[in-house]
Amino acid sequence: MAQADGSGARLGRSWPAAALLGFHLFSMAVTLEVSVGKNNLVMALNGSEVQLPCIFTTCMGFKDLDFTWYYNSTELIYHGNIKNKASEPTMLYADPRVRLIGTTTGKENNISISMFVDFEDAGKYTCHVKNPKEMHAEHNATIILKVVQEMVPVDNTLTRIIVGTVGGLVGLLILIFVIKKIVLLILKKSQDKKKECLVSSSGIDNTENGLAGSKAEQKAPPKA
Repeated sequence: MAQADGSGARLGRSWPAAALLGFHLFSMAVTLEVSVGKNNLVMALNGSEVQLPCIFTTCMGFKDLDFTWYYNSTELIYHGNIKNKASEPTMLYADPRVRLIGTTTGKENNISISMFVDFEDAGKYTCHVKNPKEMHAEHNATIILKVVQEMVPVDNTLTRIIVGTVGGLVGLLILIFVIKKIVLLILKKSQDKKKECLVSSSGIDNTENGLAGSKAEQKAPPKA
């Protein structure tokens, strides 16, 4: 009996490890991801309408998906629900100034919003998604909104200097390469001409030597 109890105890202790392994494998399989784009900083003019982008992706599909927008992590400004991929989002709550401009029936699951802003609206805007089909998996992404009086033009002087310098170096390298090719071509032609002159000179010398020999033979005194 003691052995059986010991065996049962060992089996009992193995369950938590198996459960943890199963949870780990499931977490690796969760594919829900929320994105607000590569640049999460949005600049807007005071009194203008600004778009806050947000899309979500999931390889497992979704059903009764719930999404929310929060201002500075605490203030709810939009709450929506999506039944499935074939249906458009249903608004459950929205701040009077906020409207949904995205759609989820197209290629992307777009739940972006738009709103008119003033200086007091600057801050963090978080897009949060919860998918019951993925064991209620959740994910979110945050945008930082800055509201300014006027847009400051970007100074591209440094960029232009760098581009000009790089372009100049490339042009110089190309010029050096072309000059090298021309010099090598001229040297090759010059060497070919020298070879032709040497061959010609050698032929003339041989001819002259032969003529001189024949004259010498003609002028040789007859034997007595």
